Amino acid sequence: MKSSASFLLLLTVAFSGAATARAAGAKEFDANLKPFLAKHCLECHDAETTKGDLRLDNLALTLNDHTNFVTWEKVFDKVTRGEMPPKKKERPPQNELRPAMDWLRVNLHQASAARQAAEGRVVFRRLNRVEYENTLHDLLAIETPLKDLLPEDNAAHGFDNIGAALDTSSVLMERYLEAADAAIDTAMARGVKPTIRTERLSYLDDEQLVNQLDGKTVLKRADGIVMLSSGYMPTQLRRFRAPADGHYRVRVSACAYQSEKPVVMVAIGGDINTGRGESHYIGFFDAPPGKPVVFEFTDRLARGNTFKVMPFRLEAGEMARQVGAENYKGPGLVVQWVEVEGPLGETWPPESRARLFGNLPVEPADAESARTLARAQEDPRRAEYQLRSVKWGVKSAQPDADAERLLRDFAPRAFRRPVTDAEIAPFVVLVKARLKQGYPFDEAMRVGFKAVLTSPEFLFLKEKSGKLDDYALVSRLSYFLWSAPPDAELLALAKQGALGKPATLRAQTERMLKSPKSRGFTENFLGQWLELRQIDFTSPDKKLYPEFDELLKRSMVRETELFFEELLARDLSVQNFIHSDFTMLNERLAEHYGIAGVTGQEFQKVSLAPGSHRGGVITHASVLKVTANGTTTSPVLRGKWVLDRIMGVPPDPPPKNVGAVEPDIRGTKTIREQLDAHRNIEACATCHRKIDPPGFALENFDVIGGWRERYRTMPERGSRADLVRVVGAQGNRHVALGQKVDASFTTAEGQPFKDVDEFKKLLLRDKEQIARCVTEKLLVYATGAGIQFADRAAVDGVVGKVKSKNYGLRSIVHEVVQSQVFLNK
Repeated sequence: MKSSASFLLLLTVAFSGAATARAAGAKEFDANLKPFLAKHCLECHDAETTKGDLRLDNLALTLNDHTNFVTWEKVFDKVTRGEMPPKKKERPPQNELRPAMDWLRVNLHQASAARQAAEGRVVFRRLNRVEYENTLHDLLAIETPLKDLLPEDNAAHGFDNIGAALDTSSVLMERYLEAADAAIDTAMARGVKPTIRTERLSYLDDEQLVNQLDGKTVLKRADGIVMLSSGYMPTQLRRFRAPADGHYRVRVSACAYQSEKPVVMVAIGGDINTGRGESHYIGFFDAPPGKPVVFEFTDRLARGNTFKVMPFRLEAGEMARQVGAENYKGPGLVVQWVEVEGPLGETWPPESRARLFGNLPVEPADAESARTLARAQEDPRRAEYQLRSVKWGVKSAQPDADAERLLRDFAPRAFRRPVTDAEIAPFVVLVKARLKQGYPFDEAMRVGFKAVLTSPEFLFLKEKSGKLDDYALVSRLSYFLWSAPPDAELLALAKQGALGKPATLRAQTERMLKSPKSRGFTENFLGQWLELRQIDFTSPDKKLYPEFDELLKRSMVRETELFFEELLARDLSVQNFIHSDFTMLNERLAEHYGIAGVTGQEFQKVSLAPGSHRGGVITHASVLKVTANGTTTSPVLRGKWVLDRIMGVPPDPPPKNVGAVEPDIRGTKTIREQLDAHRNIEACATCHRKIDPPGFALENFDVIGGWRERYRTMPERGSRADLVRVVGAQGNRHVALGQKVDASFTTAEGQPFKDVDEFKKLLLRDKEQIARCVTEKLLVYATGAGIQFADRAAVDGVVGKVKSKNYGLRSIVHEVVQSQVFLNK
């Protein structure tokens, strides 16, 4: 049923002559499909039975009706995949099955293609909030966080950039106005150039810290302090507050204490002092034994924020409290000093101001502000305080002319295409009206800029039916691979009309994949396809999984991202998503996997030994965590995930009035026993034959992706049986081991396997389906619309072209961009 050549031949016949214009008539239906249905389907789907709420004896083939089309599409898929007739029924012979399904396939394709020709595949698609933030960052040369000012985007088909799901509302428009204000405020950069300061700070100067912790978990030395605990420590730099929003360079002199191995140091930035705002992890660093070394990093801080450094995963901190820092023989972290430089900035005025106002000067807005500025320049010691009260404004000698000039420069960049006089006129009128009302020049321009930034031409990717013009094409390409607007080179090629040449389009795709901006492709495509964005959706039970920590969580996600980037960079086969002989590890994740020989928190490519049970994203800890809850694993959730995300054959939604399987967290009854009972429900059996095998294949992996032979459970009070000690980030705990894990099962096709390694071999027998799934996910994400029936031929075309390249991931991306689905609305 996967013969693309025969299907394309049928399509050629179907679309030739008058057959192109007419729908399937009753005579053709009666001759080609009705006998097949009567013989093989109506026993369960007639007026008397109607299994699955599907009745076929009176179902006409009116494919211009959406509901009718969806029903026939479902019939086609069920039959061609071998799901219907059910296993207990006799399979239709090929000489009956193939002609009937080929005829239905051609008619479904013809109806779907006709709808696309009339309407296009994609509705006008709004920028999602990630794309919106990136677009404003590129447009205005700013880095101000904006996406959190907007509501969460709706998702469909697994992604949040689907046009049909991205609705608008009055609330959303209000948020756009707020976000535009925040962006313009940052870009205008009123005032004088911030003074770049360099401060070297010592914790020895922080009397509050030393007095609070000295002799407990902090030990004073002549050259600094020793931190002995990973628990709560008020080690923020109290004497430093960011004087302005911006980037700051931080240097830390540190080393390990009483340890032959490096001690991990964590750096945190944000509103640490008050605790009312947000803080964020900057990074993890290996402080070596011996002499102190200097670590350097750069981070963005809001005004008033600061930094904090402390040891990470020093489990014995409580012991230091008990015996005293002087008597403690365990490891610690020596911090000699911390040096902060910033806010960093290469030019003034910044590029962001020029993006809005060109070379127009910014001056004190009134006489009082001018006098205050003069006083500040005379007394540098009080300058920072005095400058806060200075009001600034953009000065223009010819406001009307400058307003029109600035808008004519700004609007094409915002709209990502040339702009006509008629399109620019309303914005010019708006600004000139404010000028007549006495608005200061910059405030009148703000109204115009905000109008541009909340217009449909900015917020939406508006594409005309048929083949995309060059400007629409470069926008689709850039938001696909960068989640950001097209750069100057793409826009220049669009102006030349050069993107119609396949070689030019291929060269630009290659350039964009090599760009650092392609990080957006990894984060946003991979993060949604594999659901890595859900890594924080559940928190593992600290009593059952005390070893779970922030570094492990971040390492989980980074492994999968780097693995994807390795496949993409080297054009490795998408079969590696199922199984590979390598992965990307740092010491923390290697420790979690039980893989020796990996040191340091920097990631490296690691060859996997046979029998490691790792290799392929389906055994990455990131995936295993997002497909479990904080306490238990579910073969149903994991099975559905594999079918949908990796194999591209998502199961049907569960029947109504069928309850979910509730895990027994006490371990007295295994999930296998519960699902055995669930499969006895007739309405559930068909889907669970497909869902349960991949789910059980992964059952040897716990909720944080660790390998297990037995289930963890909470210890019974007073019992010491089957207890194991687990080393945790905040101390060690004992957990009990329950029943043994049984990962064996039988696939829906009747093929038995005993564990995940054997199951992966079975999946790899259908290499083409894995490539088809990846192709479909890429096309959905790239175009902002789900796969429609008429797209299936294009998917088959992409898969066929990359077969000779062993289904390389980079090759698939290139062929997706060259496909007619990508090049047309």
